[in-house]
Amino acid sequence: MKKAKKKYENKSDAVTFEVRRLGVMLEHVDDKVSLVAEQYGDIKKDTGMIRKTIDVHTEMIGKLAVNIEIVKEDIEFIKSGFKKKVDVEEFAALSRRVSLLEKHQ
Repeated sequence: MKKAKKKYENKSDAVTFEVRRLGVMLEHVDDKVSLVAEQYGDIKKDTGMIRKTIDVHTEMIGKLAVNIEIVKEDIEFIKSGFKKKVDVEEFAALSRRVSLLEKHQ
């Protein structure tokens, strides 16, 4: 489908029309460039915020890793302490045995 070309009375009318048409096209392109620039700015801003969030989370994870190592060391200390202790039932059994041995002597 071809566009019908208008016949103008003189060349200045044709030039004026083309200049107006070119102006409209330039406005359209300018609007699109502005939109892309705005989107780029938003993306860049979001990326900066995401980077800051990642940095904060990385720092938090590092602190948690240190705390977990401390907890693991504490648990090992407690476990070794329990191995050295006698529970209540074993103590009662030993007390009875000692009492029996003392009676027979």
